[in-house]
Amino acid sequence: VAYRYFATPRRRFILADTPGHVQYTRNMVTGASTAELTVILVDARNGVVEQTRRHAAIAALLRVPHVVLAVNKMDLVGYREPVFAAIAKEFTAYATELGVPEVTAIPISALAGDNVVEPSAVMDWYGGPTVLEHLETVRLGDTSASGPSRFPVQTVIRHGGERHYAGQLLSGRLRVGDTVTVQPSGRVTTITSLDVLGQPADAVRAGRSLSVRLADELDVGRGDMLTAGPRPPRIAKETEATVCHVADTPLTVGHRVLLKHTTRTVKAIVTEIPSRLTLDDLSQHPEPGRLVANDIGRVRIRTAEPLALDSYADSRRTGSFLLIDPADGTTLAACMVGDAFATRTAQPAADGDGWDF
Repeated sequence: VAYRYFATPRRRFILADTPGHVQYTRNMVTGASTAELTVILVDARNGVVEQTRRHAAIAALLRVPHVVLAVNKMDLVGYREPVFAAIAKEFTAYATELGVPEVTAIPISALAGDNVVEPSAVMDWYGGPTVLEHLETVRLGDTSASGPSRFPVQTVIRHGGERHYAGQLLSGRLRVGDTVTVQPSGRVTTITSLDVLGQPADAVRAGRSLSVRLADELDVGRGDMLTAGPRPPRIAKETEATVCHVADTPLTVGHRVLLKHTTRTVKAIVTEIPSRLTLDDLSQHPEPGRLVANDIGRVRIRTAEPLALDSYADSRRTGSFLLIDPADGTTLAACMVGDAFATRTAQPAADGDGWDF
């Protein structure tokens, strides 16, 4: 993934440029995992092709809230409106089936600059925004601040005989006096102070790094999570997730891995791989036995210690995790918690030395 940074007077941008070919599916997943908007380029001469559908499916799977269909090379089809309209209609129908919440189709010519930065003088039939105008004005709803509070502890700071728990608030708000639950232990306590950059604060919203002091002396360390709000996370040692396998080494049933969720890393075993997804036609292949590089499928995992998990549909931060090779630290798979497509009952895998949980 190639990252580029640019800014306009209205907004700053990070552009993640990902290849389109099937062997680079993992690159697309990496780029889309933190994206707030995806631009899918389509050649006006070819229309919606397999690659287009694959990228739309990945954007839907990773819950990217905004998708722009940029129909490029309009100059090579005579800037004809029917060509653009047919492509936009086909893509929008497909994206809607996938659950993409918003699609904006824009006819462009990158070579001539039509509708990229300035409006086209030859496509007067199009009255929508240019690509840059849309990027500058699209409403990016920050749902993290309004969600339940999630504060994974990154480190413990001991100062003046007191323990302060430092990390980043991933969602919600924390206030002095709030009642919080320490996960996964379930212990309940109260916040007595908040500090941001060494300065006391009465309240902190999602996205800020801070330290928290609690009223009670509890056994809280790195990997624990302070939570508050009406929707508590699910505490479990078994979970099911949609995964994109990114390593060259196949992922198989019985695979011993490390699972990294926010700041917590635990031992885990892949107990079942119920299915593999073909993104071209969204067909499901049951019991594939293994996932290889760029495959997307469903896995069931058992962990040595309980995790505090949200659904990926509710939180892209606390509803995702990584599978890591314990031998060399290689990232094996990026995982999203929750139901994405049909599954079936899991079968327990045999335990191995040092992994008997």
